[in-house]
Amino acid sequence: MRRLFWIGVGVALTVVVVRNGRRIAEAYLPEGTTDVVDGATRLTRAVATARSQFAAGFAEREAELRHQLVGDADVDELRAQRSRHVEELRESFGSRRARPGRAAPSDWAGPLDDPDDDGEAAFF
Repeated sequence: MRRLFWIGVGVALTVVVVRNGRRIAEAYLPEGTTDVVDGATRLTRAVATARSQFAAGFAEREAELRHQLVGDADVDELRAQRSRHVEELRESFGSRRARPGRAAPSDWAGPLDDPDDDGEAAFF
């Protein structure tokens, strides 16, 4: 009950200070200053609204793209089973993978020419 009382006192003091502060500001500040502050406040609110709308649109588009990419699959379940899937892929492609210590064939020098080169420009 004491906390509720002090919250009420705090709210009442805040209201009094804000009202008196505005009255004092209007009395001592040059004309138009409060209009500038109000304009800045409106601009700040407009920017905050634009940011929130952008974030909402971004999240909606991300959800659409994610649905197009993975469909109705449960992404969290797939992440939980990731290690098992990685091991399966390593086993299936392991025979084709280069093994450590095994060098490339001696007659293979790698790509030396650009396949899209029209003959007028150097590769590098």
